Amino acid sequence: MSASLEHPPVRTLISPGRYAQGRGAIERLGELTAPVGRTPLVVADDTVWSFVGEAVTRSFAAADLPLTRDGFGVYATAAAVDGIAARIRETGADVVVGVGGGSTIDAVKAAGYLAGIRWVSVPTVASTDAPCSALSVIYDDEGGFEEYRFFPRNPDLVLVDTQLVANAPVRFLVAGVGDALATWIEARAVARTDATTMAGGLPTTTGTALARLSWDILWEHALPAVAAVRDHVVTPSVEKVVEANTLLSGLGFESGGLAAAHAIHNGLTAAPQTHGLTHGEKVNIGSVTQLVLEGAPVQEIRDFVEFTTRVGLPNTLTEVGLSVDDVDDLTRVAEAATAEGETIHAMPFTVRVPDLVDALRSIEGFSRSVRAEAGLPEPVPHRAH
Repeated sequence: MSASLEHPPVRTLISPGRYAQGRGAIERLGELTAPVGRTPLVVADDTVWSFVGEAVTRSFAAADLPLTRDGFGVYATAAAVDGIAARIRETGADVVVGVGGGSTIDAVKAAGYLAGIRWVSVPTVASTDAPCSALSVIYDDEGGFEEYRFFPRNPDLVLVDTQLVANAPVRFLVAGVGDALATWIEARAVARTDATTMAGGLPTTTGTALARLSWDILWEHALPAVAAVRDHVVTPSVEKVVEANTLLSGLGFESGGLAAAHAIHNGLTAAPQTHGLTHGEKVNIGSVTQLVLEGAPVQEIRDFVEFTTRVGLPNTLTEVGLSVDDVDDLTRVAEAATAEGETIHAMPFTVRVPDLVDALRSIEGFSRSVRAEAGLPEPVPHRAH
């Protein structure tokens, strides 16, 4: 009897042990970390620590927890992960707390797993759905995608202080909207194929429904939330969008499934021109391209281009440092996006390199025409840095 018959695939939903969100939530970090571990190692870069350090110190003191804080670099590289794991062993920590952006949190998750201890995610921006997941994206030193690493469990705690999110540059919230909008576009494709999700099983109705809920909230609340965060204020729309970007998208992508949009993101990291863009900005290029590949209704693609332009997301090659004439570069992007094991193979049809190159090239003229008809700004070229 084959292994597949002995162990039939099951539908799987995975999630963090606890999710906590609200204005001033950072003040409760010690209280909520204490049940997870009594000897924490906190990882946060110097910039992040400059505005969370005092609150974290107070919260740990109130919970009678010792405080050891290490810095962090730029990318979640294999070397960075190994370095944090070594520090965990050196300090005898029983929980590692990642405070900051997606790369810090991904490195902490991977290091916690290597060291055999528990981990906590404390995103200070709502720029990705990484904080809730049981996987890390590992990059090289230049920011090129290397691999996904999967873990047997999610973070024990995810804590988001919405005032910190509102205090951050609005570009980060916008990036999170780009990452989260892809969740439904990809989950509905995976639901058609019943492909294996990042949770290691078939998609659940719950995961797919949460992906759709994230989408619905963003279409209603993203624009007012972006306006509020420009003024660094927390409104009900901000709270809803932070939850959609972080929790709903996190659960939706992991237990609903990834498809072409994130694979295209990974391919784009192979083009140096795209470096300096956020994860969500590159994912949004993937979302528009996936809609083209699917032959989605034209009005749906038009609406998506118009909405994401208003939000502040790129939907043309120009905005990510590429052009229609960069066929060699786009071919390299397509080759990376369609590599063996990439999530693009969860699509309901085979995506070949020439198909993807043409879809990528097509979004430039289409998006420009939609923006012109809607009276929206022309694309501004991106310069890698």
